[in-house]
Amino acid sequence: MYSLSSCWNSGRHTCGREMLREIRDLGFGHAELSHGIRLSLIPGIIDAVEAGEMKISTLHNFCPLPIGINYPAPNIFKFSASDRREREYAWKHSLKTIDTAQRLGAKLVVLHSGQVDIKDYQAKLEEMVLAGQKETPKYRKLVEEMETKRERKKDEAVRLSLEMIGGLAQYAGERGLLLGVENRESVEEIPFDHDMSSFLDSLPENVRYWHDCGHAQIKQGLGLIDHRMHLESLAPRLGGLHIHDVKVDGEGMHDHCPPGSGEIDYAALKPFVGPGHIKVIELSPGVPPEDVKTGFAHIKSVWGEE
Repeated sequence: MYSLSSCWNSGRHTCGREMLREIRDLGFGHAELSHGIRLSLIPGIIDAVEAGEMKISTLHNFCPLPIGINYPAPNIFKFSASDRREREYAWKHSLKTIDTAQRLGAKLVVLHSGQVDIKDYQAKLEEMVLAGQKETPKYRKLVEEMETKRERKKDEAVRLSLEMIGGLAQYAGERGLLLGVENRESVEEIPFDHDMSSFLDSLPENVRYWHDCGHAQIKQGLGLIDHRMHLESLAPRLGGLHIHDVKVDGEGMHDHCPPGSGEIDYAALKPFVGPGHIKVIELSPGVPPEDVKTGFAHIKSVWGEE
């Protein structure tokens, strides 16, 4: 099942039905409703689904957006927050996402799991890599400092996140839905890559691993993981993938590019991806429609039509 994320076009539509028709006209039979879906788009989305114009593969928490929020905000309420009210808001809006997923016939809800509070290492690490300093003692020292600080702070954040996701999993399971824990590009977000397997082992079976190809490639570029080995290790629990490419230039690592336009070796990932996995192409809003089609054709040529 291939799908296109609405993160590509939700911002320029005022009618959910027209948003889905644009996705359909590019050759997709399924769409993911991403975390930029405003409440005003939902009636049109329901109309399109009920008319059989489009199927919904997945929703990305929080969807629809909380009232008063009109921009993509997947981390606005964190599962790991120390503030109880923030966690309550995260719970409330996650339940709404699950309810919306059930109504629209989706299969899975993609989740962000939270973070630890450490200073912004991500930008500094990327800056040093782009300057050609990844193999230097200074870079290794910065990585060690980052890893030490986040390990010291992770226990409470992980506990709160597992508690939240465990409760959501029960709610989702009663409605026949899966949840997907997404790997993240930022080093402060949990679960950390080396903890993903144990994190999932602590959760019910209807919680799957959701592999974001671009995020994993950024982590590989920072020297923190091997992309192929990481996916291989989690393949038995894999529920689906966000598919986008990463381009690197002097200004940074740019993800959400069309598949085949960047550095990801999709052929190397193919052995771990099968017809039963949900495959969502997730692109920046600025990608032209013809490049969406080209990227879609590329990934099908490597991974197959299903």
